[in-house]
Amino acid sequence: MLDRLDLGIGMTSRRTRERLIRRLGAAGIRSPEVLATMRDLPRHLFVDEALASRAYEDSALPIGYGQTISQPYTVALMTQALLEPGRPDTVLEIGTGSGFQTAVLASLVRRVYSVERVRELLERAQRRLRTLQTRNIRFRHADGNLGWSEYAPYAGILVTAAPPGVPRMLAEQLAPGGVMVVPIGGQTRQMLLRLTRVEGGFEQEVLEPVSFVPLLTGVR
Repeated sequence: MLDRLDLGIGMTSRRTRERLIRRLGAAGIRSPEVLATMRDLPRHLFVDEALASRAYEDSALPIGYGQTISQPYTVALMTQALLEPGRPDTVLEIGTGSGFQTAVLASLVRRVYSVERVRELLERAQRRLRTLQTRNIRFRHADGNLGWSEYAPYAGILVTAAPPGVPRMLAEQLAPGGVMVVPIGGQTRQMLLRLTRVEGGFEQEVLEPVSFVPLLTGVR
């Protein structure tokens, strides 16, 4: 296994990463496992080289195709919300994007199934994760709205783009007791939800306001 911290130099040094982790803790990220994973993973490998100096800022950055790598706080918040009720064994991720959220999940659960609609983004993410020798991820180029029924039901589902309402097809792929973390809403107002599958339906918890790109249909 690569020593991930050794991949960082200069602006990606341990001191820079620790400063980010202190910010995340001050902002309300409580999970020691999530904080340790966020510190250890080399976020600069998941952005364009021209943006590497900004990789450990707590901000979203463009990755092309109208998509972004979420700000570290948002990644940590969604991961913490997914794991808080009990660490899931298998997680379906909708929106591979840069692959950074995928890498965070793969460090914390047994198996990740990740779906991305943009082939070029998916292939870039696969190359990055191979560099880190991450082997517990299955990828699929497909419309994320449809989920990945072949491996359902999932103990956890994490959605990294915003549908206008609760995505029923994804919710139906949750196992009993499973949890989905998903941003809901339009361009002007979105809220992060935690949806838990219970006997007879779903329980819904509103976490906090967020801002995500919309969950689009189709593939490209």
